[in-house]
Amino acid sequence: MSELGAEALVRSVAQAVPALDADTGAACARLLDRKTKPPGSLGRLEELAVRLAAAQGRAQPDVARRVVAVAAADHGVAREGVSAYPSEVTAQMVKNFAGGGAAVSVLARHVGARVVVIDMGVRASGGAVDDNDGVIRMALGEGTASITAGPAMARETAAQGVQAGIAIALALAQEGLDLLALGEMGIGNSTVAAAVIAALTGRPAAEVTGRGTGVDDAGLARKVAVVEQALAVNRAALGDPLGVLAAVGGFELCALAGLALGAASVRVPVVMDGVISTAAALVAARLAPALTGYLIAGHLSPEPGHAIALAALDVPPPLLALGMRLGEGSGATLAMALCEAACRVVAEMATFEAAGVSER
Repeated sequence: MSELGAEALVRSVAQAVPALDADTGAACARLLDRKTKPPGSLGRLEELAVRLAAAQGRAQPDVARRVVAVAAADHGVAREGVSAYPSEVTAQMVKNFAGGGAAVSVLARHVGARVVVIDMGVRASGGAVDDNDGVIRMALGEGTASITAGPAMARETAAQGVQAGIAIALALAQEGLDLLALGEMGIGNSTVAAAVIAALTGRPAAEVTGRGTGVDDAGLARKVAVVEQALAVNRAALGDPLGVLAAVGGFELCALAGLALGAASVRVPVVMDGVISTAAALVAARLAPALTGYLIAGHLSPEPGHAIALAALDVPPPLLALGMRLGEGSGATLAMALCEAACRVVAEMATFEAAGVSER
């Protein structure tokens, strides 16, 4: 497909995201009201079940087939000293994901989710990764350009990255997919996420930029300055969501935006992780406003830009608040267990009639 064709495909999928099925959500709520409990007494767990039902279009939602998609890429902005870790860690962690040794790998096994690792542009110099490691290769290049000097990538490249994410989500759906969690890896990507959130919300760099991997005060000040410079240098390109993604985003953010769009287009709910995946979801939601109904905030990151991005998306509050700031999809993966619990309540809890319990 031509580069122009990639952008056209992205927009067509964005337009195809269906609205939530309010009738099905209401039917799920009625089922919950017949269970052996006071109405609404399971609080947000019931709200989650109704949201999943309205997204999937079935009154009894099911998340048995769940996947954590971890997109990885390198960033030119890492050369500006915005991370506590060197760029080589990106490729090394991809190898760790492939070997099942990362935190998200452990948590995915715990909640019964499959991990899919996607190389969107990891520098080979970061460490040898076997060709037969099971990683999906969709690389757009060996990392982006530094956003302090100009755009991270061409607009056409960004569209191709989103298209790749859409294609992966649709392929996973064909295999069987009920719930998708978004994960990522890329040294420097909390910096580009801050720039994306600032560009889309109009908030100052200092309000959306955090310590990421744990930089000190000097590192944080440098990071804020880098985001401010990136926004100034690329100001002319920040007029629309795809332009923002190309100017100050990253290859893995492109894939995450596409994964969200592709999943929602076939009624698969999407669990966001921290600030990076939420920044990508914000881009996708600006392309497809109906997408927000399919988004679930898995947890609340300490990164200041995360709460700002969630507020801009106007989604229900995060399911968890554990102070997690690892990324990888770790918080979203844990939240999948709550999604399963919500579904099990609808499917397995007895009704007043079946249990012979008196109603009030």
